[in-house]
Amino acid sequence: MNEIYARIEALCKSRGMNITEMCKKCSIPRASLTDFKMGRNKSLSASTLQKIAEYFSVSVEYLLVGEAPSSEEVNLKIALFGGEEGITDEMLEEVKKFAAYIKERENGNKQAL
Repeated sequence: MNEIYARIEALCKSRGMNITEMCKKCSIPRASLTDFKMGRNKSLSASTLQKIAEYFSVSVEYLLVGEAPSSEEVNLKIALFGGEEGITDEMLEEVKKFAAYIKERENGNKQAL
């Protein structure tokens, strides 16, 4: 079986659902995943992968290569957002950029004194 499909299926099982239910919740045609599993399509579209990744709060990279987020990243999401569910990599990066901006601003203010 395709490794990407297997990861998606495992994510579904971890939530107590099947692929069909996940497709409905993500507004993805079930046929696209069936065709992918059966080899009739060699890949899933970027938008399909993004929808699935966002639904499960994982990165597209995880779906593609299976790399789990570091425990540091998980801890950061918990500290900043009170949990990791529903927090995308993009949201975390935006908060990191804002924190860097605040730090830079404060360092600039101290130097001006």
